[in-house]
Amino acid sequence: MSNETKPPTLGLRRGLTNYGDPDFSAYLRRSFARSMGYSTAMLGKPVIGIANTASDFNNCHRLVPQLVEAVKRGVLAAGGLPLEFPTVSLGEVFLNPTSLMFRNLMALDTEEMIRAQPMDAVVLVGGCDKTVPAQLMGAVSANVPAVQLVTGPMMTGPWRGERLGACTDCRRYWAKFRAGEVDKDEIEEIEGNLATTAGTCAVMGTASTMASITEGLGMMLPGTAAIPAVHADRLRAAEATGAAAMRLAAERLTPDRIVYAGIGRERAPRAPRHRRARPTPSSTSPRSPDAPASRSPSPASTSSATRRRCWSTSSRPGLTIWRTSSPRAASAPSCAS
Repeated sequence: MSNETKPPTLGLRRGLTNYGDPDFSAYLRRSFARSMGYSTAMLGKPVIGIANTASDFNNCHRLVPQLVEAVKRGVLAAGGLPLEFPTVSLGEVFLNPTSLMFRNLMALDTEEMIRAQPMDAVVLVGGCDKTVPAQLMGAVSANVPAVQLVTGPMMTGPWRGERLGACTDCRRYWAKFRAGEVDKDEIEEIEGNLATTAGTCAVMGTASTMASITEGLGMMLPGTAAIPAVHADRLRAAEATGAAAMRLAAERLTPDRIVYAGIGRERAPRAPRHRRARPTPSSTSPRSPDAPASRSPSPASTSSATRRRCWSTSSRPGLTIWRTSSPRAASAPSCAS
């Protein structure tokens, strides 16, 4: 028997529909794909899926169509075939009773669409609070090469000499209105200046935090977590992300090798095999005055996802590196040198 390894199945031949005859399945898939106007040359290229979360019920994702087009540019320039597909979209303030109730539904949707459809890598486009965690959960479970692209934070809005940021100032001014410190006309003015552009909340809230963590995990291009949604660099980041997806596909670099890097698969999260032993009475007894104090973890031992990093721009010419300059307004970026 030959010891040669079988080359991986790529492109549209991945995950063929089960008709009992793989060659027939491939032939039928190519036929239907050609009905969409693709040439046989294009259909033979690696396929990069693009998870599109645009929705009229999601203001944070208003510019997602532009990001998708920029991702496609990057994929095409790198020699791939970009194919977008829709998933559940979670607009934080448009969902009842709460968006968190639907996060796992979106994760399942994302996972199954990645797993079921023929793609060599996937670009996850999202941003609103529960969207990024849902997309990462789905991508890690599907374990197909994946890279995250966030929509970026919206810009702050001016009001009577003050800079307003959603959503730190949302409750602050609503509380003043309820207390009678702000009148009805003023609260209406504030309402019109809290969220003035596309993008996620302009403060270090859930969306910006999840974006920063994703970058720290290595699932997003370095330096792209805090680029404002309306800045041209956001589109350049999208194009670079499309090219990065092609590299991930070529290297078959799956999320498990990125997220668990440095800890080893043997230490990756898994279901417990047995109950933990109960602590002995001695281990729960109060510490004696002579016992040495427990040492708090050093900064070097903390998770890399919580460390602030400053990356060189040399790896992506023409793309400015943005980072949050204050916890209050993620849309007031500071360029790293």
